[in-house]
Order: sequence, then structure tokens, then C-alpha cells
Amino acid sequence: MKGIKNIFAGPWGIVGVGIVIGILAPMLQKLGNPGNMGVCVACFERDIAGALGLHRADVVQYIRPEIIGFVLGSLAAAYLFKEFRPRLGSAPIVRFVLGAFAMIGALVFLGCPWRAALRLAGGDGNAILGLLGLISGIWIGTLFLKGGFNLGRTQKTHQTAGWMLPLFMIGLLSLMIVFPQVTGEAKSGVLFYSLKGPGSMHAPLALSLIIGLLIGFLAQRSRFCTMGAIRDFILFRQMHLLSGFIALIVTALVVNFVLGQFKPGFEGQPVAHTMHLWNFLGMTLSGLAFCLAGGCPGRQLFLAGEGDGDAAVFVLGMIVGAGFAHNFGLASSATGVGPYGIPAVVIGFAVCLFIGLTMRKNIA
Repeated sequence: MKGIKNIFAGPWGIVGVGIVIGILAPMLQKLGNPGNMGVCVACFERDIAGALGLHRADVVQYIRPEIIGFVLGSLAAAYLFKEFRPRLGSAPIVRFVLGAFAMIGALVFLGCPWRAALRLAGGDGNAILGLLGLISGIWIGTLFLKGGFNLGRTQKTHQTAGWMLPLFMIGLLSLMIVFPQVTGEAKSGVLFYSLKGPGSMHAPLALSLIIGLLIGFLAQRSRFCTMGAIRDFILFRQMHLLSGFIALIVTALVVNFVLGQFKPGFEGQPVAHTMHLWNFLGMTLSGLAFCLAGGCPGRQLFLAGEGDGDAAVFVLGMIVGAGFAHNFGLASSATGVGPYGIPAVVIGFAVCLFIGLTMRKNIA
């Protein structure tokens, strides 16, 4: 056990995990997931929100097994290596709000950091603006960290609390099994299913779940985090996590070439728009929210699998934020930013800056 743990925690371990994700994500696209969206935590949580009826955008409604796998794979790794540590109590309502605005920013850009990397690896030039925005948002967040920003300490708690999000994910999987999609029907029992659009495009359930479990297991062992990769480089010039992120992009680029999925350009990219300023600012907002919350959307799922109740609250904030984004016209589409997406980003910046400025250990 210690040998495996040390391998994944070492410099080549994180690179190996990036390579694995870089192979599996394009494969999921080849198997049926939307274009340049083999894995997108924000988009997939948005689809889950739609499947549960939290929004009624009928083109993005599907319970994504990959998200379930991320949490349960991390849970399995945490138990196997005795790292399941239930904890909570670090400003949960603030984390919920950060999760909601992180999702709003991501849906203005149309992707989380994982998808920004995969969009770039698929040839989507718009992803360059998204990644630059992500870096800018995280850089702003590091200024708050240097100034003493802190969400407070977590507290050890009951095992039951640590199991809440994993149980929620098991519940989602159960609903998919009990209420499978019926051909030609947009609703099956309590679940909504897309008949067209990105929500109707998905790899087979079993394969999606298995790949999600594998990624969740490996990411928990390696502490893989896209936001942490950029934050650590900015703050400490450490390349450890960043090497895994770079390995993901390079590997996905190669795999996309092999599979014939690399299509360079800005126009006509799948589930993307060309409003460059808002591609940049949407991800800037997300990057700032991720930095203040202490992890990218994938890392929050992996932490929740380890028993972190605060990370679970952030995840739920993202899912609810997705409902708001589509119900209130905030989310973008291929034609551009939604009618109220721009003011939502402005409000999101105001809220995140307020949180960053006021929640400090040392207030001048």
C-alpha cells in the first residue's frame, strides 16, 4: 500500500495521473460524450441539475455517471488508504455561495478548468481566453491568500456527515437504474432526459461510471487539482501539480490527433462561443471562486469523497448555481452569453471580492 501511495504522490505519479486523464477524456468523447467535453465537471453537474428538474433547459439534462464515479472512486481510495476523515464547519454558507458563482462563471465560458484544457487540446482557440482568465482569477485569489484570507478551521465530525455526498451520488445512480431513459421520452419517472443537444450525447453508463471511478481513485491518491496547480506555481513556483495539468493537455492533444478529433480554430467549435472578453471574464470569476474555496471543481468532488463536508457544500452550491444560471438566462450558448450573464458575472466579482476582503485573519 505504501508503495502505491508514494508512486502517486511523487512527481512522476502526478504526471502519470495527468496522462491517464488525458487518454480517458478524449476516449469518452469518442464513446459518445459531447465534443471537447469528455470530462467537464461544471457541465456535467449542470446536466445533473437539469435531470433533477432544477432547471428546464431541455438540451442539458442527464445524470452524468462520471461525477458519481469521481466521488465514489475517491471514497474507495480514502477508505483503502485510511484517509477517510469526516470534517466540516469551515464557513459552509460562504462555500455554497462560492460554488454557485464558480458555476455561473463556468457556464458563461462554457466549461470548467478541466474542459478548458480539453477544449484547447481539441483545437478550440477560445479556450486560450478561458485559461488566461482562469490564471488571472487564481492570481487575484492568491493576493487574498497572501493578505490573510481564511475560511476558518474544519472540525472533526461524525462518519455520517462525511457520507452525505457519497450517499447522494449513490442515490443518483439508483435513480438512473430505477428510471432509465425511455426511447423518445423526455421524462422517465422523476428524471428528465435530453432528446437533443449536449445532454443527449453520452458514453454508455457502465463505461462512464468505470472511468469516473478510476479517475476519482487516482486523483484522490495524487491530489490532482487544476486550480491548485496554478496557485502553487504563482505562490511558490512549484511545478508538482502543474506538471500533471500539463501532462493532461499534451496527452489529450495527442489522443485527439489519433482519434481525428483535433479541429483547430475559433469558429464553429462544439458547445463554445466567440465572445472573447466574456470567455476570459467568466473563467476569471470561476478561478477566483475556486481559489477562495481551496480547490477546482474536480478536487472538491474528490475531497467530498474523503469525507470533507465543506467540499460537499461547494459541490451542492455549483449544482444549485447551474439551476439559477439556466432558469435566469445567465448561461451561454453557441450564439453567445445569455441575456443576463454579463450582470451575473459583475455581481459574482463583487461578491467574491467582498468575501476575499472581509474574511481575513489580519484586517488592517
